[in-house]
Amino acid sequence: MNKINDGGPAFGHGDHQHGGSAGMSLRDWFAGQALDAIIRAVCAGQHFPHSYHGECAESAMARNAYRIADAMLKAREATE
Repeated sequence: MNKINDGGPAFGHGDHQHGGSAGMSLRDWFAGQALDAIIRAVCAGQHFPHSYHGECAESAMARNAYRIADAMLKAREATE
C-alpha cells in the first residue's frame, strides 16, 4: 500500500521522545477546513454529496473532504 502524503504535522510539533505530539497532519487540517465548507453548502442546499453503494451522507462528505485535501496537497507540491 502506498503511503499517503499527509503534508506533515500541522500543529504541536514537539519532542516525541519526551511526551510531545506531532499533532494533526496538514492533510487532516485541510480536510477539516473542506468539510466545514461542504457542510455549510449542504445546509444551504447548494451541494448534494454523491454516495456510493449505500454510503451515508456523512461518510460521503468526509470522503469528499479528504479528496479536496489531497488535491490541495498536490497543488502545494506543484508550487514548491
